[in-house]
Amino acid sequence: MGAEFQACGGGGPSSRERGSATIWTIALMTAVWAMAMVVVQVGVARVARHRAQSAADLGALGAARVALAVPDEACRRAGAITVANGASLRSCSLSGGVAEVAVTVRFVVPLLGPATATASASAGPVGAAA
Repeated sequence: MGAEFQACGGGGPSSRERGSATIWTIALMTAVWAMAMVVVQVGVARVARHRAQSAADLGALGAARVALAVPDEACRRAGAITVANGASLRSCSLSGGVAEVAVTVRFVVPLLGPATATASASAGPVGAAA
């Protein structure tokens, strides 16, 4: 009975379908890998953006802290704070005790190469207009 079943072709997959599961598995794993790389790239960019915003916020706060007492020192302090936080000071300005700071953070995106995240922040006394 087993020999008849095989002879009729009802036994297993036809020779045309042999190995198709391997191809589908490779295709699925490639798709999963590609999606994982996209998630990693987006994650790296978001972390860099948050680092830039944190450095800008802290730099603006540091500059605003001394803006009224020692205006010449304010942007120097902002620069030191942003560098300590892994960023570069792009611009710093003071107006009526309000410090406005812009920073950049360089980072590398896997498979795409180097990129730059920018952020800006302002800080000053309550009620001061920027």
